[in-house]
Amino acid sequence: MDCAQIEGRTSRELVESIERAVQQGRAAPGDVVPSVRALARHVGISPATVAAAYRDLRTRGVLTSAVGRDTRISARPPLTSRIAPPLPAGLRDLSDGNPDPRLLPSLTDAAHAVAMDHYRYGDATLIPGMAELAARVFAELDPAEDQLCLTGGAMDALERVLAAWLKPGDKVLVEDPCYTAVLDLVRAAGLLPVPVAVDEYGLVPDRLREALSTRPAALIHTPRAQNPSGAALDPDRAAELAAVLDEHPDMAVFENDHAGPLAGQPFHTLTAARRRWVLVRSVSKSLGPDLRLAFLTGDRLTVSRVEGRQRLGTGWVSHILQHMVLQLSSDPAVHKLMQKAERTYTDRREQFLASLAAHGVPATGRSGLNVLVPVAEEYATLRRLQELGWLLRAGEPHRLAGPPFVRITISTLQPAEGAELAAHLAEALYPRRRSHPA
Repeated sequence: MDCAQIEGRTSRELVESIERAVQQGRAAPGDVVPSVRALARHVGISPATVAAAYRDLRTRGVLTSAVGRDTRISARPPLTSRIAPPLPAGLRDLSDGNPDPRLLPSLTDAAHAVAMDHYRYGDATLIPGMAELAARVFAELDPAEDQLCLTGGAMDALERVLAAWLKPGDKVLVEDPCYTAVLDLVRAAGLLPVPVAVDEYGLVPDRLREALSTRPAALIHTPRAQNPSGAALDPDRAAELAAVLDEHPDMAVFENDHAGPLAGQPFHTLTAARRRWVLVRSVSKSLGPDLRLAFLTGDRLTVSRVEGRQRLGTGWVSHILQHMVLQLSSDPAVHKLMQKAERTYTDRREQFLASLAAHGVPATGRSGLNVLVPVAEEYATLRRLQELGWLLRAGEPHRLAGPPFVRITISTLQPAEGAELAAHLAEALYPRRRSHPA
């Protein structure tokens, strides 16, 4: 992005000019913005005014920067642009993170099976049977009814919980690498993300201990099916992390178990006996991303704040969605399909990891729908894979301080495709050696 695209004499005008450029597609995610001094000279105002505009844009999540690095447009700035980059023709798209549509239940069948009345202002926000379903979703925790509520998906839950817990300027521990929407929401709320390294078993205990020295207000983590790494806690790692967190009893913990029963690994929690905590499970991976509904449990005060704020805004989670989810969740055929999906995703993930290992390509992916492959240079690797017919996802939007990688969504990846992709990854990463087993 060059200086000529930006205009304004005040900090506010500069902010609006840059936001318009992003919204209109003239400035793309990842574009470097001019230095403070260069833009100040071009526009004819003081560097302090430009610095204030950049600071505002960073606080709102439009810009990102780090010491010794360029200031850039964020990977996913909190602005709506209707200009989508065209997808090159002929590519096998493994970049999107979606579940396999063939392993999702029919929404049409569910809609025909339910009878729905009109909801009136002041009626109960939960339809009959929904509180019981929420209790079953969190059966291992046995929450009371006043510890349960619904939100419009996992990220809606996160946004509401962050607003209930924190104020702008607070520090929040996040996984590194991390789900991009988590970073987007944290930055857009004016919070400061503090990275904690992740390995195949989740947060690294020593790195968590170091990050806790920054006096954060909250931790956001994924106990299994971590996006993008596929990390999942095991009993030993969960115990180690819980012992570290016990030294900080007042810090709030948000646990995003978004994949739930489809994760392919058992659930282990870090929320036990904490004063401020939330656990969220959505239906996006099991029943479909367009069913914008998640179940939330947590400490009573947090749940009350989330529900109270929800009633001031959207009011409630649509009863149409509630009826759909309740119908699907009570259908034995849907339960069988979910079990099939969990087995299928596990098989596809493990077969792909085995193919990568056969070519000497390191990777992580203990659970969920994604596999992470470390690389020396992300965009060179992605370009080479595009030449070979594959569209993968860069790691840059997911990471703060961690090393580069590419992410592959395995939800629709067939074994033969996985073997071919593994060979192509080996060719791209190790061009001077043979890309097939000896």
